[in-house]
Amino acid sequence: MSVTSRYREAWEGFWREAPDGPGEVFWDAGPERTAAVHLALFEPHLTAPGLPLVDLGCGNGTQTRYLADRFPRVIGVDLSSAAVDRARRADAGGRAAYRALDASDGTDAETLHTDLGDANVYIRGVLHQCEPDDRQRLVDSVATLVGERGRVCLVELAEAAKPVLMGLAQSPAGPPAKLAPVFRHGIAPGEVSDAAVPRYLRAAGLVLVAEGELPLITTEHTADGTLIELPSRWYVAGRPA
Repeated sequence: MSVTSRYREAWEGFWREAPDGPGEVFWDAGPERTAAVHLALFEPHLTAPGLPLVDLGCGNGTQTRYLADRFPRVIGVDLSSAAVDRARRADAGGRAAYRALDASDGTDAETLHTDLGDANVYIRGVLHQCEPDDRQRLVDSVATLVGERGRVCLVELAEAAKPVLMGLAQSPAGPPAKLAPVFRHGIAPGEVSDAAVPRYLRAAGLVLVAEGELPLITTEHTADGTLIELPSRWYVAGRPA
């Protein structure tokens, strides 16, 4: 089963209209504040660092390009073809490969696994932007990509992030400029409980290796100039030993 056409079109519309340039998208913070921080937590738990790395939900490829300088083979995948096209254009040197993929569709995941073999997977802030019925299917696809030897680094907004986002969205002046398009395209962040993510991983046959808390850095500021940081949690998981 794949995502609804409405949801796919919402993401296509978002990425077609999103401005170019670093930091123009709400969550598109520089790699030194995102992927680099997560990688420092992820790498000590990799049992096979030479495997391909899949950046799942790559968007415009900012983090993918960073990761491609640190792993032998990196592929960025995203539901939105517009996002994948943008990522390819930004990667003039072809450091990574890119593919449009519906991660809630098990067949798509199996096809990619057939092409790559077992892979390590990096996924940041994707679950809360999925429709609830797609979340377990997405984690099942992650488990397919991981196979027997790979591991996943999953970073997701904590429950405490929702009131922060809703407060920003409902402020008298309206949501901040970089957050407004997310809501306008009908991609309002949904709630994923802190207990749900480990449950999704277990249901997919994965076991937690490590977890913790850290802020997820955005590119937007409040009216007083404060950089918006959202509470998040990180998880590393793989097949049982």
